Amino acid sequence: MTKKQTKAASPSTAPTRASAPVAASPAAAPASNRASRAAERRAAIVEAAMEEFIARGFAATRLDDIAKRAGVAKGTIYLHFKDKESMFEELVRIVIVPVVARLTTLPPPAGSVRDLIETFAGNFLKEVIGTRRGDLVRLIVAEGPRFPSVADFYYREVVSRGITAMRALIELGIARGEIRQKDLARYPQILVAPAMIAVIWQSLFARHAPLDAQEMLRVHLDLIFGERRTT
Repeated sequence: MTKKQTKAASPSTAPTRASAPVAASPAAAPASNRASRAAERRAAIVEAAMEEFIARGFAATRLDDIAKRAGVAKGTIYLHFKDKESMFEELVRIVIVPVVARLTTLPPPAGSVRDLIETFAGNFLKEVIGTRRGDLVRLIVAEGPRFPSVADFYYREVVSRGITAMRALIELGIARGEIRQKDLARYPQILVAPAMIAVIWQSLFARHAPLDAQEMLRVHLDLIFGERRTT
């Protein structure tokens, strides 16, 4: 009696089956959803805070008002922010800091220093004048003296960065011979003065005497760099 010889299939000859898709961990999807909802609530709180701060001012804004506008419980705010001040700081980081950050990451100018400054300052005016960013800047100017910690934060995150970047551009302009007044590097605030004037003027006097901020910027740069030559 003969026995049939059986041979175990080797890995190379064994039939293959399509691998089943790996199922996501049961806890992964709910965790992802919770994170998404938390991010949405945080964004809603920040948006509501901006509206309340601009409408009422920093001092008069209450967390209850922010919670109501955001459609969340007051306790939910404390899951994201420890107090009103930290909420305002987050607002500045989101709304204003990115605008100034662009100045600190500008590539070396291929053309003139004036061209680079004029392009950046022109865009800055468009993004600030008549926008919520401008409203926030005016709020800081108005209430900063009463809340030094808020003013200190704004100086660290916004003003000092902008001043450092402007000074570097001024020094480059001096080195290239584009700027003759070397003392300007000691006072880079002069370079950004039109932006601050325009922000304040817009809220106080625009209804009496509208200001062309872009044209004022051009005249200001003519005073620093000299008038452009026309061909």
